[in-house]
Amino acid sequence: MKTITLMVLGGVVSVVLTGCGADPISYSEAIGINLKVKSGEAKDEVIQDEKSITTESGNPFGAFLKEAAAKLGQDPARVELSQLTLSLGAKTTGATALEEIFVGEVQIMFLFNESKNTLNVGQAADPTGPGPVSFAHQFEFEGLNAADRADFLSGSFKVVIRGSCAAQFEDKKIEAELLTTLSFEAFE
Repeated sequence: MKTITLMVLGGVVSVVLTGCGADPISYSEAIGINLKVKSGEAKDEVIQDEKSITTESGNPFGAFLKEAAAKLGQDPARVELSQLTLSLGAKTTGATALEEIFVGEVQIMFLFNESKNTLNVGQAADPTGPGPVSFAHQFEFEGLNAADRADFLSGSFKVVIRGSCAAQFEDKKIEAELLTTLSFEAFE
């Protein structure tokens, strides 16, 4: 099996190359998206934020797709979500743990630009501590319709976080930066 793995997070880069046989080549990278929620923004006790996957500094998702195509010699035929985590970001004020922000199930979704379809890609029940908290994740690239697959491969989608706010969230004047880290793997 030939595998090329590149992990980039916080400016640290590590590359691992293994090889044997004629199995598909894969390429993976961790993509961090900073989402934000703050007290006073809850609607019906639900807080939510969304951000285009391509808007982080340096567009790490765009770089992932470009590098995957270069390594694979073509656009990926399949992409898998191998890991999904949530952590409090360094710029969070008024809270030191995720349970001060969320209660119950927290969902991470993709919202595709063209179709406006929403796809739940992961969830965690009652996340605690500063993180990272691992999410149960599911992402079926093969199950995407043609428009959503095209949006995914061009980075034309938003990452959305949604969950019920904790009891004191509205009272504590919290401004939370939520680092959502998605690790993708691309296959030829």
